[in-house]
Amino acid sequence: MIDTADPAILSAVEAAVPGIARTRLSDRLGMAHDASHYLLTPQAVLVPESAEQVAALLRTGLPLTFRSGGTSLSGQGVSEHLLVDTRRHFRSIEVLDDGERVRVQPGAVLRQVNARLAPYGRKLGPDPASESACTIGGVVANNSSGMTCGTHANTYRTLESMTIVLPSGTVLDTGAPDADDRLHALEPDLAQGLTRLRERVRGNSDSVRRIHAQFSLKNTMGYGLNSFLEHSLPAQILAHLIIGSEGTLGFVAEAVFRTVPAHPLAATCLLVFPTLREAMAAMPGLVAAEPAAVELLDAESLRVAQTDPRADDVLRTLTVTDHAALLVEWQESDAELLAERECAAEQAFADLRLSAPARLSRETGGRAALWHIRKGLYAAVAGARPSGTTALLEDVAVPVPTLADLCDDLTGLFAKHRYERSVIFGHAKDGNLHFMLNERFGTDLQRYADFTEDMVEAILRRGGTLKAEHGTGRVMAPFVRRQYGNELYDVMREVKRLCDPAGALNPGVVLTDHDDAHLRDLKQVVTVEPEVDRCVECGYCEPVCPSRDLTTTPRQRIVLRRELAAAQAAGEHALARQLEAEYGYDAVDTCAVDGMCATACPVLINTGDLTKRLRAERHGRAAQAGWNSAAKHWDGVTRAMNLALDTAAATPPKIPEAASRAARALTTPEAVPQWTRDLPRGGTRRRPAPVASPNAVYVPSCLNTLFAPADGGPGVMTAFQRLADRAGLRLHIPEGIASLCCGTPWSSKGYTDGHETMAGRVRNTLTQATDGGRIPVVTDAASCTEGYGHLAPTLQVVDAVVYTVEHILPRLPVKHRLPSLALHPTCSSTRLGLNAAITRIAEAIAEQVVVPDRWQCCAFAGDRGLLHPELTASATRAEAAFVVAGDFAAHASVNRTCELGLTRATGKAYHHLLELLDQATT
Repeated sequence: MIDTADPAILSAVEAAVPGIARTRLSDRLGMAHDASHYLLTPQAVLVPESAEQVAALLRTGLPLTFRSGGTSLSGQGVSEHLLVDTRRHFRSIEVLDDGERVRVQPGAVLRQVNARLAPYGRKLGPDPASESACTIGGVVANNSSGMTCGTHANTYRTLESMTIVLPSGTVLDTGAPDADDRLHALEPDLAQGLTRLRERVRGNSDSVRRIHAQFSLKNTMGYGLNSFLEHSLPAQILAHLIIGSEGTLGFVAEAVFRTVPAHPLAATCLLVFPTLREAMAAMPGLVAAEPAAVELLDAESLRVAQTDPRADDVLRTLTVTDHAALLVEWQESDAELLAERECAAEQAFADLRLSAPARLSRETGGRAALWHIRKGLYAAVAGARPSGTTALLEDVAVPVPTLADLCDDLTGLFAKHRYERSVIFGHAKDGNLHFMLNERFGTDLQRYADFTEDMVEAILRRGGTLKAEHGTGRVMAPFVRRQYGNELYDVMREVKRLCDPAGALNPGVVLTDHDDAHLRDLKQVVTVEPEVDRCVECGYCEPVCPSRDLTTTPRQRIVLRRELAAAQAAGEHALARQLEAEYGYDAVDTCAVDGMCATACPVLINTGDLTKRLRAERHGRAAQAGWNSAAKHWDGVTRAMNLALDTAAATPPKIPEAASRAARALTTPEAVPQWTRDLPRGGTRRRPAPVASPNAVYVPSCLNTLFAPADGGPGVMTAFQRLADRAGLRLHIPEGIASLCCGTPWSSKGYTDGHETMAGRVRNTLTQATDGGRIPVVTDAASCTEGYGHLAPTLQVVDAVVYTVEHILPRLPVKHRLPSLALHPTCSSTRLGLNAAITRIAEAIAEQVVVPDRWQCCAFAGDRGLLHPELTASATRAEAAFVVAGDFAAHASVNRTCELGLTRATGKAYHHLLELLDQATT
C-alpha cells in the first residue's frame, strides 16, 4: 500500500511556500519513477518557481531531493521524502559574450542550450548520450561528460561560476567579486571548514596521490576531492565540490559555463579488428592522430549492430567471432585542418590488421549511420529484453592499458553469473566502459549481489573507478569507502557535514551507512501491455511531450499504467480506483497523440498508440456507431460544421460561447468543443476537378472545408492549385472528394469502426484516381499526409510541401521576399521528415527564417485545442513568448489547425507556407 502524505510535513511546506505541493497519488507515483532501477514514492512533489522559494523550503529542514530531467541511472533522483521538481520553472538560457559563455538554469535541456549556442558556432563541453532529455541540473549534479569531452571539457572543467542555495537558505553567487567574503560572513563554519579540509588533503601525500590517480580518469564516484588540490578559495572549492554531488550539498539555481567550439566538419570510420586485444593495441597510434572520439564495440555489440537496418554490407556480412571495433571520428572547423587529420589517420590505419576495409568518410549519411548504430546499442538490447525485466546500464573506467583485461574480466563475469546478451561498449580513448545487464528484481537478488561484488573487485584491482559518468547514486554508495580508503572517505563525510549538517539533502545518495543500500528499494517492472512494455523509463520522451507542463508525460503515462496493474494484482482496489479516476484526464484526455514521443524514444514507443486504444475501450456502442455514421456521411458532417462556424461567427460572441460552455457542462468536455471568438468562419467545400493526363491527384484536406483561411486570404487549397497551374502542372481532384478524409479524427479518438469505413472509401477512390498507384497523391496538411499514408500504404502519398520543392519551386521565380518569417514545423512534418523541405521553401521566400528554439507540437491535435484549450495553451507558451517578443513580417506553418493554435497563442496570423509562396511568386 502506498503511504499517505504526512500532514505535519505538508503543513510545514505550506507554511514555507504556499501552493507548491502536489499530493495526488498520480503526481507522487508518476514522479517516483526515473531512469534508474530504484523506486521510492515521495510524500509529495514540490514545484517551486524561484531560488527564493527553494531557500524557504531548505530552511524548513525537511528532507528534500531535487529532480529535473529524471534521466539519471544510479538512483539519485528518487526519494521517499519530498521530491522537488526543478524542471518546470527553471529553464532560462542566456547566451553571453557571443556564445563564449552561457548562463543557464537547472531545468534547461542540454540540447536546447546547444541550439541557442549553435548560431555562434559554440556548444557546451559535456556531450552525454542523453543530451536530448537531460537537464543542466543533472549535468551539474552528475559532472556529466560524454563521447568527445573526456575529462578536459566535462562539467567540472568548463564551469565558471554558479549560484548556490545552501541547506541553511543562504544564496551564494560564486562568480561575485565578494563571494568569499559573503561565504565567510554568512557561513563561517563552512568557509573555515573547507579551508581546514584543503590543508588536511594537501598535507597528506597518500591522499594527494590517490586523488591524482582517481581523477586522471573519468570519475563520478563520491565527491570531487580534486577541488581541494585545484582551487584555493573556499567559494571555488565549494562550487567544484557541488559539481557531481548529486544534490546532496546544495541547490544550483543557475550556472555559467565556458563553451567550446562546435566543429561543423567531421570524418568518421569504423575499424573492425579480429580481436579485442588487437583493437586495444591499436589505441596508442590512433590516439596520437588526435581523434575527437574513439568508441569501442565488443563482439556482442557487433552482433547487435548487424541487425540495425542502417548497417552497411561490410558489417552485415561479417562473421563475428572474437571481433571488436573502434568507431573513430575527427572533428574540425577548417577543411584543411580536417584534411591533415585524415592524412594522419590513413597513416595510422596502414599498420593495422583489420577484418574489414577502413573507410574514412565525411559523407553525412554514412557518418550518421555509424553513430546511429553506436547509440542504438542500448535501444537494441533494452528493447529486446524479456518483459518484466529491468535493463541496467552501468559504467566504469580504468587506465587505458588495462582496458582489454577488464573486458575479459567482465565477459567472464557475465558467463559466471548467467547474464546473457550483455554488451560492452564505451569511450575507449578514456578507458570508460558501459555494459548492460537484464535483471528481474522480483526474484532472488543473490545473483545480482554476487555479480556486483565480483565487478567491484575487478575494477578496483585494476586501479579504476566504479562510476565514470553516471554518478554514485544509491547503486555504488556502499563502495565509496572501498574505492578511496578511510582517510578520503572521512574527508567526504566532513564535506557533507559542513554543507548539510542535518543530512536533509537527498538522504542515502553518494554516502550511506547501509552496506546493502544498492540492494534496497529496487524497481520491479510490471508487465502491462504490448504497446509500452519495452519502456525503460529513461525519460527521453518528456522534453518533446506537449502535455508535460499540464498533466503527464509519456513516461508518466506508462509508469502509472504499471502502478495501476500492480495495485490490481495486489488487491489494492481503492488505490486502483483512484489511479483510474485520475488517469482519465491526466493521461487519456490530454494526450495530443502526436507521436513525438516516438521520435525521441530509444526503443521507439509511441504512447499515442496506447492512448488510442484506451479511448476506444471507453467508447460505448452508440458513440462508435455515431462516428461510423459520420464516416459514411462525411460530406454532410463537414458542411454542417462549416455552417455552425458561419452561424456562430455571425452571432454576438457571448451567445455561442455560453451555449458551448453549457453543452460541455451537461455532457463532458470530451464531447463538445469550446467555441471561442478567435475561431474563423467555415471554409470552402471541396469540389472535384477532373483533368486528363494529370501530374498528380490532389486531395485537399477537409480542414479547408471546416475552417476559412486566415485574414481572408486564399487558403492553401487555392494557393497550391495556383502554384501548380503557373508551373504548368495538372492536378486532378477526384470525384467524391468531399467525402474523403485522412482518418485522423477516428484514429486519434479511438473510433475503430469509423476509421475502417473511411479507410475503405479512401483506398477505393484513390486507387482508381491514381490509375492503381501510378500517379502520386498530394495533400496539403502534414497530418493528412501522414493519415493518407496509413490508410493507403500501397499508394505514393506526397505532402504538398515536398511536391512543391521537387516540381514547382524550380519552375517559378520568387519575385517578392519577406524580410523575416517565423516558422512553426509540426509534429507530423517532423515525423515524416518534411522539415528540410519546409525550410527550403521558407528560405526561398524570406531573408531570415526563424524556427523558435523551444518550438514543439502545438497540441491542437485536430480538435484537442477545441476540447481542451488548456492543453494547447500550455504546449505553446514558450514558443509564443519567443514569437511575441520578436518582430516578424509573417508567420507560417503547414497545417490549418496548427495555424489556429499558434494564432491563438501569439495573436499573430499564421498562414500555410504555400500561401506565402503563392504571394511571393505572383
